Amino acid sequence: MTTGTIKFVAPTGRYAMISRDDREPKVFVHISEVLAAGETRLEKGQRFEFEVGHDGDGRPSASKLRRI
Repeated sequence: MTTGTIKFVAPTGRYAMISRDDREPKVFVHISEVLAAGETRLEKGQRFEFEVGHDGDGRPSASKLRRI
């Protein structure tokens, strides 16, 4: 699994970008994945462990999040 820190949260709070610890490109995360992990919202500085996949638009995205 990959680890990283939320560096940007959209003003709506519905999505964010995670900066990966392995210095690979940042990944998109949607609030639905955060809610599935048992968290209630996205906040800058949160740290997660996650799997990297791709969303419907082909962008790298985080799934199966776990707060660390």
